[in-house]
Amino acid sequence: MCNLGSLVAAALTATLSALTGAQAFDESKYPNWKGQWVQFGGNQELSWDPTKPPGAGQQAPLTAEYQAIFEANVKRAAEGGSGVDPTARCIPGGVPRVMIAARPMEIAITPDATYFMLEQFRTLRRVYTDGRKFPGFFEPSFTGYSIGEWRDTEGNGRYDTLLIETRGIKGPHTYDASGIPFHKDGQTVVNEKVYADKADPNILHDEITTADHALTRPWTVTRSYRRAGQEQLLDWSEHLCIDDQSRVVIAGQIYKLGPEGLLMPVHQGQRPPDLGYFK
Repeated sequence: MCNLGSLVAAALTATLSALTGAQAFDESKYPNWKGQWVQFGGNQELSWDPTKPPGAGQQAPLTAEYQAIFEANVKRAAEGGSGVDPTARCIPGGVPRVMIAARPMEIAITPDATYFMLEQFRTLRRVYTDGRKFPGFFEPSFTGYSIGEWRDTEGNGRYDTLLIETRGIKGPHTYDASGIPFHKDGQTVVNEKVYADKADPNILHDEITTADHALTRPWTVTRSYRRAGQEQLLDWSEHLCIDDQSRVVIAGQIYKLGPEGLLMPVHQGQRPPDLGYFK
């Protein structure tokens, strides 16, 4: 039985091939990244860098200002607070976090763009590979604006590596659930190097380098994925995020709505909202 992801990928390929001309796309020049890709090795969802422990163990190269913000986030979470992880409020993880691939993803390669279809938050990443430059203005989005370039690193006439640069990433967003922050100026630039493992073409690597003003230096992390075999294929499910209706955001602060309909603090020492306009 065909799954939804495969149908979408096939439709994208067929449509764009029709628009650009059937002869324009020589599939043999591109890598075979078809199929369903899942996280490679263990539970990597908890932390951005899968080789290090979550939270402070990530050793993110943050500036002093943003290290203090991160530590405050960790403390608030330990006290039972919320708000350090935007995805808990149904805000998409965005780039680069979405490439953790907490749920399966599929990749569709076409002449002018490569698409990353991720089940989580029903995310669709479009990476333009038609030689364009970044426009002077574009609307920020959670997946950002991505331009890619195919490389033949082995000189055999076949592309094997996709280089991607992404700008215009919309916030709020964090690297992972621990609340490692990005700078509030929204000037993040993410560069990726996507390639198959030399020893096993069913393993894909994404070397992700983030440049952000909240960092003292660019931060490089490698995420890896495994192609599921036919006997391991998972059903493509519709993953919908349902916001917690018991939580209320007022002036950037999150409060809990108690069973009697009254606001409650979510962490120790939290002040009530400003009631200046109420008697």
